[in-house]
Amino acid sequence: MDSNPNRHVLDGRSVLVVEDQYFLAGDIARALSAVGAEVIGPVPDLDRGLALSRGRDLDAAVLDINLRGEDVYRLAEELMRRAVPIVFTTGVDSTVLPTAFVQVPRLEKPIQLADLIRTLSDLLSGARSTAP
Repeated sequence: MDSNPNRHVLDGRSVLVVEDQYFLAGDIARALSAVGAEVIGPVPDLDRGLALSRGRDLDAAVLDINLRGEDVYRLAEELMRRAVPIVFTTGVDSTVLPTAFVQVPRLEKPIQLADLIRTLSDLLSGARSTAP
């Protein structure tokens, strides 16, 4: 365990970013990189998100629910089976989410990057302390 109190909980963590809005994807990637995260992506579609997630140890994922008309639930299900924490970024109302995803943290667009960093940090803060 790293005892440096100034180290951010996301420092060194692999975070997959699947977002189809070009500028938002770039903003998310820069915000994550600024706190030391290793950004995987960003990619704008489900197929590339699935491809990047496979065969890779991920610490977390930021997923846009609606990717140009295609939902991201198949990738979200796969990541949840692997116990990878996820955060949704979306304009989709929580009442239309499938039951399996109602407990997943969801940030409504336009998102605040500080909220995203805080949400991911909260999800991972316990994971760092239990790592060998």
